[in-house]
Amino acid sequence: MNEFEHYLANIENATGASGLFQKDLLLTWESSPEELKTIFNIADALKYLHSNNISAKVFESGLAVSLFRDNSTRTRFSYASAANLLGLNVQDLDEGKSQIAHGETVRETANMISFLSEAIGIRDDMYLGAGDAFMREVAKSLDNGKAEGVLNQRPALVNLQSDIDHPTQTMADFLHLTHHFGSIENLQGKKIAMTWAYSPSYGKPLSVPQGVIALMARFGMNISLAYPEGYELIPEIVETTDSFAAESGGSFSMGNSMDKAFENADIVYPKSWAPYKVMEQRTGLLQQQDTKGLDDLEKSCLAQNANYVDWECSEAKMKLTKKGEALYMHCLPADISSVSCEQGEVAASVFEKYRADTYVQAGFKPFIIAAMILANRFENPQATLKHLIRRGTERIHS
Repeated sequence: MNEFEHYLANIENATGASGLFQKDLLLTWESSPEELKTIFNIADALKYLHSNNISAKVFESGLAVSLFRDNSTRTRFSYASAANLLGLNVQDLDEGKSQIAHGETVRETANMISFLSEAIGIRDDMYLGAGDAFMREVAKSLDNGKAEGVLNQRPALVNLQSDIDHPTQTMADFLHLTHHFGSIENLQGKKIAMTWAYSPSYGKPLSVPQGVIALMARFGMNISLAYPEGYELIPEIVETTDSFAAESGGSFSMGNSMDKAFENADIVYPKSWAPYKVMEQRTGLLQQQDTKGLDDLEKSCLAQNANYVDWECSEAKMKLTKKGEALYMHCLPADISSVSCEQGEVAASVFEKYRADTYVQAGFKPFIIAAMILANRFENPQATLKHLIRRGTERIHS
C-alpha cells in the first residue's frame, strides 16, 4: 500500500467524512476527532497528488471569494493556492470598493458574491466578540439563499482566522506534527509548551494559542500553557481544553513560568498575544473609533509587555526541553531578537536552527484549506480522490 492508498483507507475507515459534507468548520472544537482526521487525510492525499505532478482540479469553473479584514501573507496566499489547486479562481472582496461601504447588509452581500462561488474564505480577527459572529451571520445568509432558491449551491465557508480560533493554522500545525513524529498515534503523550513570549508590539490575536491548545487536547497530548499574570485567554476555551484533555487521555496544566513549561517538552510554541481583557477593551475603542484611547491603551500595554522581556525562546530555555532538542514552532512571522526587532519572541540562533522547520510547518496550510473545501463540497471525498488518481492528468505537462 503506497502513501496515497493509505490516506484513502484512513478516510474510508473514518466515520467523519459524511459529517463534513456541506458543513462549515469555523471552530475545530465543533468537529469530532474523526472529522478532523478526515481533513488531515484529505490534505495528505492532495499533497501527495501535488508532489507527484497529478492535477487535483475537481472544479471546471467557479470562484473562491476571499475577504481579509486584517493583514495577511501566509494565509492569503495559502487560500489562493488551495483554490487554484482545486481549479477555482480567486476573487478578493475589497469592502471599500463594494456596496458594503454604502450600507449593504451582510445577508445581501453574502448572496450577491455567491451565485457562482464554491468557497468563501474570511479573516476577521481584530474585534473580540465580532469575528466569529460575523462568519456565522454570513453562513446563515448562505443557508437562507440556498433554501430560498437564490443560490444553485451553497459555498463552503472557510475560517481564515477569527477572534476565537484559527483552524487552518492550527490544523496545519497539527499535520506538521504528525509528519515530524510519524503519525497521529505517536502524538499521544507528547508534551507541547504553548507559551506567551515577549513582543515589542501589542494587540496580537488570541486565536492561535486558543486554537492550538484546544486542538492538541483532542488527541491525547500533554499541554502546558504558560503566560505572565494578566495575559489570560478566553476562560470558556481554557475550560473546553481541560475537558478535551481529560477525554483523550492527555493532560492540561497552566502556570506563570516559561521555564517550567519548557521542561522536558517535545514541542515548544512561544507566541505573543494580547491579554483577554485588553482585547475586550481594544474592541470597544476600535468600534468607537477612539484614536486617543487606542494610543493610550497601546502605550500602557507596551509598558506592561516590557516587564517580561525575559520571556524569550532562548538557547538556555531550549536546553530545558527533552534532550535539549524540542521542535520549535511558530505561526510566523516571529519577532526575532536582533533581526526583526531589538528584543522579541525568539533568539536569532534558535530561530535560524528551526527556520526551515517553520517554513515546512507553514507549507501544510494550503492543503488543509483545500481539504476543507473539498470535504464540504463533495459528499464522498474518497471517491473524488480516487477519480483524480485514476485520471492521472499531469499538473505540469512534460
